[in-house]
Amino acid sequence: MRIAIDAMGGDYAPAEIIAGALEAKEVLGKEHEIVLIGDEPVIREHLVRLNADPDTFRIFHAPEVIGMDEPPVEALRRKKKSSIAVMARAASHRQVDAALSAGNTGACVAACQLRMRNLENVIRPGIATVFPTLGGPVIVCDVGANIVCKPIHLYQYAVMSCVYAEEMLGITNPRVGIMNIGEEEAKGNDLVKKTRALLKADPSINFAGNLEGRDIFDGHFNVVICEGFVGNVVLKTAEGLVNMIFRAIKDELKSHWWLALQFKKVMTNIYKKYDYNEYGGALLLGVNGTAVICHGSSKARTIKNAILASRKFSTQRINEKIVQRLSQSTVMSNGQ
Repeated sequence: MRIAIDAMGGDYAPAEIIAGALEAKEVLGKEHEIVLIGDEPVIREHLVRLNADPDTFRIFHAPEVIGMDEPPVEALRRKKKSSIAVMARAASHRQVDAALSAGNTGACVAACQLRMRNLENVIRPGIATVFPTLGGPVIVCDVGANIVCKPIHLYQYAVMSCVYAEEMLGITNPRVGIMNIGEEEAKGNDLVKKTRALLKADPSINFAGNLEGRDIFDGHFNVVICEGFVGNVVLKTAEGLVNMIFRAIKDELKSHWWLALQFKKVMTNIYKKYDYNEYGGALLLGVNGTAVICHGSSKARTIKNAILASRKFSTQRINEKIVQRLSQSTVMSNGQ
């Protein structure tokens, strides 16, 4: 398997991206290859700084970079030699089997859709991320790919996320919920109500009802679906809250050093268990290929785990199973 990495995308690129690629290379078998996409002289310079052979990886030269604050579609048109554009083209030409970036999310989604195209019957791809909770991992989809949704889009997110939960996380008959402002069936806007009807109409989906934001973490749901605007707000809010809680605990323990010594190992274990970096990136479900979108602040460990996740996604043939599941859907066959 050949995995392409956008070496120039992310807040800590290219140093942390390349370091993560080096860590992943130590774990991957010889049958897997990592390809770095970006400014070749810069990549080689960083490999030397990291005491690695400059020829450790195959490199696809991409002299341009799309900034995090640039308009995605406009930037792709203007910067055809950007690392994201070159990465997506390599995937579409089957030069690589998976694409991974911590760069501009909108540009990455647009490039993958444009070049890889969508899976059969998939209307809009969605970004599926994993939330670590006390009740186990929970998939939330979409967290930013599609902010203007129709009910059929959310329905398809549920189908694709169920396949992901079953095949990647080993969850049997995952419980699906739709994000809402209340648990009651009568609550919600038109989008939520119509999506709820589609989910209830599909006997293959274990629909468990509406949920509110706080319910993500109680273990009752395995899959949560929502439009990308809501999902992205939920994701960033959860990340901010977790960081704030750990900072508050750390600051409090500084003034009680004897407690800090006792709780250091406990806090380290908790942080590792519920740290999103352990799951790597978020999969872009619905594109005809393997595309992984990482957090802009990804460090080496995140990139390494994202590379390993992309390998598992591809080898488990998730896309084939998504196509099969949608082709068997009674909702899809009714022309919804």
